[in-house]
Amino acid sequence: MSHDITDLEALHALYGTPGAAALDKVADRLTPLYRRWILASRFCILSTVGPEGTDASPRGDDGPVVQALDARTLLLPDWRGNQRLDSLRNIVRDPRVSLMFMVPGSANVIRVNGTARLTTDPELIARFEERGRRPTLIAAITIGEVYSQCARAILRAGLWGETPAPDLPSVGDLLQEQRAEFDGAAYDAAWPAHAARSMW
Repeated sequence: MSHDITDLEALHALYGTPGAAALDKVADRLTPLYRRWILASRFCILSTVGPEGTDASPRGDDGPVVQALDARTLLLPDWRGNQRLDSLRNIVRDPRVSLMFMVPGSANVIRVNGTARLTTDPELIARFEERGRRPTLIAAITIGEVYSQCARAILRAGLWGETPAPDLPSVGDLLQEQRAEFDGAAYDAAWPAHAARSMW
């Protein structure tokens, strides 16, 4: 007898229906609070897909890892790396991308799904000039959706140790921004006890 899950009906039967908050947090553009959170991040993971399979690549900077061109566009510079070009080759052939933004001390992660195009536009590249150097190219990412990921994974892993939490919008703040009648403060106050009961 197989224990493999091979269809969506069986998968959903295991997990049930997501709560309203898990669905309400999704935005299709950079809201003011999502923008503030993402621009505080110096590190993200870029995931791409191509004919050879998938790729996940760490991206980091000594300032914001991306810039916001507008509410629907993020600019990710490509600084010198190992020259494998796995992510860049994938984007040329399949524009779908995902990003996970992290900030040391914050147990939350902000996720972006969308599409990317690679450009050598001199004006966009000049935005990232640092110490007389410029990135080779820019990945211009069109946002399809942006949302927060719950803190359980980072809390379980103890990823940041004693690093103090930064001053960032909470998940309650992000949810209330999406749905004005939502009580973000009550959500944030109740979440630690809820998480403790459901961490594992």
